[in-house]
Amino acid sequence: MRRMLIGLCLFVSVAAWSQNEALFDQGKEQYKAENYQEALNQWMKILNSGEHSANLYFNIANAHYKLNHIGPSIYYYEKALQLDPNDDDVKNNLAFAQNATIDVINPLPLTFFAKWDQRVSQLLPYNSWAIVTVIALLLFTFLFIRYYFSLETRSKRGYFIGSCVALFVAITAISMAFKTYHQAEKKRNAIIFAATTDIKSGPRMSEQTVFQLHEGTKVQILAQEEEWSRIAIADGKDGWLPTADIKEL
Repeated sequence: MRRMLIGLCLFVSVAAWSQNEALFDQGKEQYKAENYQEALNQWMKILNSGEHSANLYFNIANAHYKLNHIGPSIYYYEKALQLDPNDDDVKNNLAFAQNATIDVINPLPLTFFAKWDQRVSQLLPYNSWAIVTVIALLLFTFLFIRYYFSLETRSKRGYFIGSCVALFVAITAISMAFKTYHQAEKKRNAIIFAATTDIKSGPRMSEQTVFQLHEGTKVQILAQEEEWSRIAIADGKDGWLPTADIKEL
């Protein structure tokens, strides 16, 4: 009975994968024919089935961009970058989409060390840093064992230096894994989907409007209260807007 259940699960998985592959190919054909809405419909079926990938998000974003849906295109480019932060095609297309937004926001200046730390932490997502940690620890173990049992002085020196380097990489990688994980958990980013939204001084419509934001702008969610969210933008300004006006990444 157990084997039958396992076989059934495998069959269902393969069938779902085959169906999604067919939908993806159909979407590509529709996109080539400039039927962008039809392409988007096919790819959204895949997304709604529970499949997520950087390539799927990238193609969905491209279709939205062609349809002049600036907010959704930026949202899905950002989703693609979450899964593949080093994809140059995603970065370039995201930059094009961001150029189509209305809001011009100058980020707060960062110190040299803050910039360096940000660049290093963005090289890989936390799960990839964890994989690097495991590989480095395995390499350290292998090199240390070779160092311990080696009889030649030159070989022992080489294995010792190699094991030290592997240990340093492992320590750095595990620290980056924990750091990026906590950043991902703590930092809640979102994209504005409303054409225009008023940022209020408090979580009520009667509060004073402090500034406005437009579709496609990236914000950070600081707090939520009922149907309102307190957000901050890159230049340090913050305020409240209706939660329905944004979509969390």
